[in-house]
Formats: sequence, C-alpha cells, structure tokens
Amino acid sequence: MRRSAHPHRSHRPPRRLLAALATAVAAALVYVLTMLPAPAATPAAAPAAAQADVVGNATHFDGLGQPYGGCGMPQSQLDSQDFVALNVFDTPGDYSSYPRPVPPSQSSIIGAWDNGHNCGRWVQVTIGDYCNGTNDGAPNQPFCRNGSWVQDSYNGATLTMLVADSCADSNAWCRDDPNHLDLDTASLGRFTQNGSTVTGLADHWNNRHVSWSYVPAPGYTGDIKIGFLQGAQRYWGAVSVSHLPNGIHGVEYYSGGAWHDAQMNSDMGQSFILDPLTTGGTDFRIRVRDVDDAYVFGGRTYDFSLPTACSGTCSQPYTGVDYTTTGGGTTPPTTPPTTPPTTPPTTPPTTPPTTPPTSGSGGCSAAVHVTNSWSGGFQADVTVQNTGTKQTTGWAVRLTLPSGVTINSAWNAAVDSSAPATTLRNVAYNGTLAPSASTSWGMTLSGSNTDLGTPVCTASG
Repeated sequence: MRRSAHPHRSHRPPRRLLAALATAVAAALVYVLTMLPAPAATPAAAPAAAQADVVGNATHFDGLGQPYGGCGMPQSQLDSQDFVALNVFDTPGDYSSYPRPVPPSQSSIIGAWDNGHNCGRWVQVTIGDYCNGTNDGAPNQPFCRNGSWVQDSYNGATLTMLVADSCADSNAWCRDDPNHLDLDTASLGRFTQNGSTVTGLADHWNNRHVSWSYVPAPGYTGDIKIGFLQGAQRYWGAVSVSHLPNGIHGVEYYSGGAWHDAQMNSDMGQSFILDPLTTGGTDFRIRVRDVDDAYVFGGRTYDFSLPTACSGTCSQPYTGVDYTTTGGGTTPPTTPPTTPPTTPPTTPPTTPPTTPPTSGSGGCSAAVHVTNSWSGGFQADVTVQNTGTKQTTGWAVRLTLPSGVTINSAWNAAVDSSAPATTLRNVAYNGTLAPSASTSWGMTLSGSNTDLGTPVCTASG
C-alpha cells in the first residue's frame, strides 16, 4: 500500500549577504581592494581532472537545517562535511513560491536540484573570479554591480563536494543563476591548490564565481547505508539511502510478492517510503537505481528489519540498520555449484551471435547459449548486439523461463523481475553500444530444463 510523503525538512541558516548597501558602495570597494591578496602573475590553473563545464555564482551557508538537509539526511550522517546545495527552481526574474516537488505540468521551472534526483552525487568545484563590486543577490539586479570580475591568488583552488541540500530562496542567486552553488561555510577552509590547503578564502569571497561538474564518488569502497527516519514505523517505512557509488534515482521495494517503485519523500532525493514484505510486517527488501537508472551493484537486493529501538516509531532523526544482500555484483557468483561455471567474458565477443541480428534503427538482438550444466542447475551466457543504426543508451532482454527454472545469480546484467517472465537489463558500464557492437552477460539457473526459448531484446536511446 502506497503512503503519502511525510517530509521532515526544516529551514537552514540564511545565505550570507556580504556586499555593502548601495549608499556605501564606494567605501566598501576601497576596503575590499585593500584586503584582496596580491594577484598572482599567472593565476594557478586547476588540475585537468577538476575542469568543470558550467560557471555560476557561489554563496555559502552555515550547515544543514535540523533534523535534515534537503536530501533527507542529517548532517552527521553525510559521507562528507564538504557539501553543496543546488537550485530548486530556474525562474529568472520570478521570485514566487512554487510547490515541491515541482509537478510535471511546471517542469520548465525545474532547477539543477531536479526534484531531488541529483542528491548524493559529487561535484568538483573550482574557485573562479572575485567580484570587486556589489554582489548581493538582490532580486531583479545584476550580479557584480558597480564592479567587475577579477582574478586573484585563489583562482584554481579545488574541492570535491557532496550534493546534500537545496536552495529555493527568493533571491537572484537561487532563481536567476541556474548554475549557482551554495557551499557549506566550513568547506571554504578545505580547498586546495597545488597540493596545499588555501587559507583566508572565506575572507575574500563576495559570492565569487566557481566552475563545477559532476564527478564519480571519490575513492568509493563498501556498500550503501540505510537508515530509518524519525517517525518511521511498520506502516510508514521512511528510510534514507546514502554512501552511493553514483547518486540515486529511485528505490524499489518488494512487497506482496512483487517489486514496486517507492515514493520519494517529498523532494528529499535520498529518502523514500517503503512497504514491508507483508502488510503490517517489519521486514523490508529494496534495490536501488543510480543516476543512470541502472541498478546499483547489478541489482543487489538489501534485506533489513525495523530496529528494536523503533518498537513503536523511530524517535531519533536517523536510525541506521544492518542488512543482508542477495545477488547483484559485477562478477560471477563466488560460491559455484557442484560443477563450477566457467568464467564469463568481460569484453564483447569477437564473433557475432548465433542468431543473426535483425535490421532496423534503434534495435538489438540477444542470443542465449547454455555453456555448462550440473545436477539441478546450469549456466547460460547471453550476447546482446546493437542491430540498429544509432548508439544505444541501454537494453533489456526478456526471457520466458520454463516451469521450475529460476535465476540464481547474474553478472554484467541486472534482474528486473521474477520468473516465469524475466527481464534483465544492462548495468552502468555496458548499456552504451555503438551500431553492430555487442556485449555479453551471464547467469546461473536452478532447474533441469535448459530450453530458454528465443529471448526478446529491446534497446533504448
């Protein structure tokens, strides 16, 4: 049974308005120029890996609100204390209030926040030019009035930061500049340049320019984290999912014998409302989709229970849980059957599949081959080929399994639904196929009937 969203987001401290009033612009300008560090003869260049694709104004704020930031996570539970907020709305010159999440009928005003869908992602931020005029984010006023953008010794300093909050304020920063970033104030003391931490950046800010782009999670290890939110209970399974390898676009929960899309908790992009395995139960099972809409870790499922500390409802802002996992991964199963399956290929085969690909734009074919068998089970490898005239961005293979045959595990593909009609989709790294290119994945199955019929392949992109 689906539940309505129950957000716990609270307001956070306001952004800093660092420019002087218009009547004091001249005096402020003299002061700012006096306090600026001497410009470097050649401003330091950012490392190649930090080059970003958008430039925007940058403000800073003093930490997340309580108990949660915009993504539905307490600040104490974030992967990093270097975090940013993205603009909820893109409404230049319009500072009105709008509903959150933004409904489809108003999709044209959705900002970089993307209704929470960019939560949990990482951005590489590079310090840009300084404004020596008034840059106060006043509505209907230009940025950097009565001054200009100049370089100084801080240009090129970088920091990798986590998307953890949202900016919906009715000022020019949060409405007029689609590339605006709001940075946690403490993080300004952790930017680095040429291998060293820069000092004094917060004192030479004036909502300067930054350039930024999305980057992979730095040094990722381990697995996701799951925690129940305040007020969660068996009939309102509100959780937050964090420590993500590639952001989060959705959570699916298993209930009543089928998978369902979980409802996001308002637009808090890492928080979702779950139903338990059985009505009124306390056991839950989920799988997660990343920012590319691929299943995290190849469709790994996570089983967990409402903690004993939440006997009625969870009283703490965040109650972490332990879980067990099943399936998924990007490699073959580590516990083989009696006769171990052979190692599946990790690169596309050099020969075409047995079933000739059909022609047509945007299509694909799939050929299945049983490569090993043992008492009570067997292994099959599947080759997917792009038979269209344009590149794919994803693919799905639908199998009709014989009675009594079930999939135990899969690698290089993610199981999307249960037997007898089973669909397996690409994972994050093998959905893109050029015309005529192919990729392979494999699976182990239980059962004795190895006739898997003719698979049906569907391409997207």
